[in-house]
Amino acid sequence: MINIDDEMRELIDNALENGTPCIMATASSTGEPGVGLRGSMMVFNSDSLAYWERTKRAGLEHIQSNPKVVVMYRDPAARKAWKLHGEAQLYPDCPIRDQVMARVVQRELDRDPDNQGIAVVIKLDRIMTMAGEVLQQRD
Repeated sequence: MINIDDEMRELIDNALENGTPCIMATASSTGEPGVGLRGSMMVFNSDSLAYWERTKRAGLEHIQSNPKVVVMYRDPAARKAWKLHGEAQLYPDCPIRDQVMARVVQRELDRDPDNQGIAVVIKLDRIMTMAGEVLQQRD
């Protein structure tokens, strides 16, 4: 079972402000890797992350063809780090998009002045330590 705890929520929701933005890795349908910072990453609910996809570049194309992603959170000062594996789903125009957008940090929304972004929700399958120990896994 996946259940994101309060500590994870606090750290991930404030990652950009704390100078520790999440990094997300994707792969295309042919296996071409991609990696990028996700400054708007947040805990969406007890088993999902979400972020605001404003650039609409390779990461979005990868998710459209291969929704499996991994998000890395690392805060060396707090000595906390996790790899969060899951499956991403796009929400271009629906109430979930509005819910995500309402929680995106202002700094990220300012970089999308026309609000053309897409909400991405990542339903987590596994949370691991950086050493590969499984902390939580979906049943």
